[in-house]
Amino acid sequence: MNQSYYSILMIVVLFAVMYFLMIRPQRKQQQKRREQLSKIKEGDQVITIGRLHGVVDEINEAEKTVTLDCDGIYLVFDLSAIASVKQPAVTAPAADNNADANDKAADDSKDDSASTDNDQNATENSDSDKGESKSEEK
Repeated sequence: MNQSYYSILMIVVLFAVMYFLMIRPQRKQQQKRREQLSKIKEGDQVITIGRLHGVVDEINEAEKTVTLDCDGIYLVFDLSAIASVKQPAVTAPAADNNADANDKAADDSKDDSASTDNDQNATENSDSDKGESKSEEK
């Protein structure tokens, strides 16, 4: 009798381990995907399961389809064909902050190129001074 209880207990433990190692993580992943698809909005950059990159132009909840703008070509896909959201749509305040950061980076690169030009001019001037002093010695 003890062996039969032990066998039943082992089967129950095996199913519990399978649940926590296989079924539960898969359900979490499915839930995460459902949430990601429900949060998609117009303007989001997405990647399809065929690795096509595009911008969401229209979402049809009734038919569960999404229209993607791929460089001026509009394609209609099932909502389930979206593999991932590459970049959410940018809001206006964040765009202003990014523009300020880009302007600052452009100014820094201009300063760097100006200092490089000045360094080159200084090197050329010092080389020409050396040439003049050599000609004076002769």
